[in-house]
Amino acid sequence: MGIGHRRSVARAAGIAAVALAVTAGTIGAAGAAPGGDGAARPGANRLEGVWQADGYGTIVEVHGTAFTTYDVTRISCTPGFLSGTQVGAPGGGGAVRYGRPGKGFGELTVTPRGRDRAVYKEDSSVGTKNLSRLPGGLPARCTRPAPQDALAVFDRFWATFEENYPFFAAKGIDWRARGAQARATITPQTGTTALAEIIKGLLEPLGDAHTFLGRKAADGGYDLVFGGLRPGTEEPTDQVREQAGRAVAAQLIAPEQPFGRGRLGVGELPGGIGYLRVSGFDEYVDDGSYQQQAAELDKALDLVLAHPGRLNGLVIDLRLNGGGSDELGLRIASRLTDRPYQAYRKVARNDPADPTAFTRPQPVTVRPAAGATRYTGPVALLTAGSTVSAGETFTQAMAGRGPQVTRIGENTQGVFSDVMLKPLSDDLLVGLPNEKFLTRDGSTFDGPGIPPDVRTPVFTAEELAGLKDSALTEARRLLAAGSGHR
Repeated sequence: MGIGHRRSVARAAGIAAVALAVTAGTIGAAGAAPGGDGAARPGANRLEGVWQADGYGTIVEVHGTAFTTYDVTRISCTPGFLSGTQVGAPGGGGAVRYGRPGKGFGELTVTPRGRDRAVYKEDSSVGTKNLSRLPGGLPARCTRPAPQDALAVFDRFWATFEENYPFFAAKGIDWRARGAQARATITPQTGTTALAEIIKGLLEPLGDAHTFLGRKAADGGYDLVFGGLRPGTEEPTDQVREQAGRAVAAQLIAPEQPFGRGRLGVGELPGGIGYLRVSGFDEYVDDGSYQQQAAELDKALDLVLAHPGRLNGLVIDLRLNGGGSDELGLRIASRLTDRPYQAYRKVARNDPADPTAFTRPQPVTVRPAAGATRYTGPVALLTAGSTVSAGETFTQAMAGRGPQVTRIGENTQGVFSDVMLKPLSDDLLVGLPNEKFLTRDGSTFDGPGIPPDVRTPVFTAEELAGLKDSALTEARRLLAAGSGHR
């Protein structure tokens, strides 16, 4: 989730690609599996029971056709943001698909691995989450209503970050000291508005675009109370987006052809250079499945790569990319290589008491797309501070491509993790990261972002006023000179 998602935080479901539905009703309403110990019964769904995720502070309950999550810290267990129902019959190996009620399509798959292990994967996210069966069933504290007073809500917020956020040390933040200071200001009279301001005061110094606070709106969705950003960057306005489009159009041979509800654009630059704009890795169709999103992306890729032998270079413009699905980013990368290579490795915090402990790294591989046209020539990638989240994981994935891709513009925003959505109370919802996307040497670009190879201005007021686009001009120059890769 990136800047683009925060702008649409008011939507009730679909606040992020990982969301199935907002859990409603009484805590523990789904009930523990019959038999009390969560074990699978002969002839029953092999996933029936209660499972603990490795990392992510999550318990998963499967009961009949229902899929329910709970958020757990050392001090609390509350209903999670995800819930869903089974879609279709189990597949190979007992894999079960789950999706939002009434939608008719699945959005994640849970697959048993023997009796007491399972994995689940969200369609739009790379990697999988490991699950271990909880033999005692749903913990008793998950079946009791959670207190809603301001102090209890604050403590759940503080513990959620304390046990999951990976970057306190890197950002020089003493979370315990700051939390204790903020907690001392809370009284029995502290209302939701005042509490939201206290929480905002703790989130703001993180400078993290994957942190946000939402408040329940009248329509059942959430209004954005706060959304973080790296210091020194700004969220692009609609006016900037419009002016940027005109600056790009001034260099195209013909008007850009839009796809995906305008989130994608295909054009041609002088000298046989293709142009692909990717303003986000999501929302290509209205409330559709990942598979429908991928099909729309393929249409744009099929057009820009229709005659790969005639392309003298390809410019991919991510400068106003608000994030979305990492898998869709890999889908583009798979059309730009003829050999498999490692995009990155993914880890998540998995010890509430140890901020240095992470899950075992999961390698994520770019594989050449089968049965589709592919392009292996020079590529220039345009990035900026408004290249966020999935726009950054795609940028990182392209770093391993051969021939090497040239990045032009500015540093990306510096946030890579999936965003965990954690309801704090009946009114407040918080978002935070808990993962790292590792480079080959084990480092990350979280914080400063991925730097360009060639630094240029990006959509400054001066450039936009003169319909100037230095980054695109430089990309054309390098590709025409045969320097689009090194």
